[in-house]
Amino acid sequence: MALKGFASFAIRKAIAAIITIFAIVCVNFLIFRMVPGDPIRMMFRDPRITAEQMQLVREKFGLDKPLWEQFNCYLTELFQGNLGISFWQKRPVLEVIADRIPQTLLLVVTALAIAVILGTILGAIAGWKTGTKIDSFILGISLTLYSVPTFCMGIIFLLIFAFQLAIFPLGGISTAASGLTGFGYWKDVLWHMFLPAISIVLWYGGEYVLLTRSSMQDASGQDYITTARAKGLKESAVLRNHALRNALLPVVTITGVNLAFAVAGIIEAETVFSWPGVGRLVYDAVMKRDYPLLQGTFLVFAVAVVLANLVVDLIYGYIDPRIKVGKSE
Repeated sequence: MALKGFASFAIRKAIAAIITIFAIVCVNFLIFRMVPGDPIRMMFRDPRITAEQMQLVREKFGLDKPLWEQFNCYLTELFQGNLGISFWQKRPVLEVIADRIPQTLLLVVTALAIAVILGTILGAIAGWKTGTKIDSFILGISLTLYSVPTFCMGIIFLLIFAFQLAIFPLGGISTAASGLTGFGYWKDVLWHMFLPAISIVLWYGGEYVLLTRSSMQDASGQDYITTARAKGLKESAVLRNHALRNALLPVVTITGVNLAFAVAGIIEAETVFSWPGVGRLVYDAVMKRDYPLLQGTFLVFAVAVVLANLVVDLIYGYIDPRIKVGKSE
């Protein structure tokens, strides 16, 4: 009965995800055609280009067809795994995106892992010590960091540590024409990655502190915590083995969703620090009015978010029977 209930729950969630993705595809197609500017004119800024030549390019990319025909062609190509050809780079969109994904994963996965660890530890301490000076200090710092946008924090770091003090590089992923290889190359990459990673860590870390603190406050008032203390267990054991384990459930949920958004590129951080990832690719595609590339990147982002939510829902539905129990049961 339980397995049947979970199967029904999983099917409902999967159908909802499919409907959501189709709606995203429709919006994704229309929204970029509402952006002002002519993509063909952006491709050819040379005044010597004639109107006839520009019309030939429009016909090549199918921009001369009615909107419904473009949409029909878009769906057909999409089901075949083809996201189109980039106006700007003259290459398949999937190939362009694939070239940037490793750089984005290196930055955001590293930063998110550090943010989860630090934020969870500090949030657990603050939640367990509610009302104390250490709780007030951690809470104040976290609220401040969480309220400052990533791009604003990045600009401040650039001005202080890269421009004024010249400790870190201004941007990029490595030193141009350095000829470094092996360990020296990766050391250079990590040095370039420090400031963008820290700006992401501080913002997400503040979020995880607030979330873990709230969860710890809820967990600390439960009956099983009182029972554990009545058994004579040390406070550290109660915190580690009882309160923290239950408080981590919301953290796991938000981590799954944040990872999907993180794969989307952290556009602000990558743009500010000129990090050559997917986020920077989106910014460049907007400037170039590259419709296929924008559609492809945002579709990848949206599908990642939907799938991450689906996985989290299924995990929660499997762990907690109360979530999947419906009227039929």
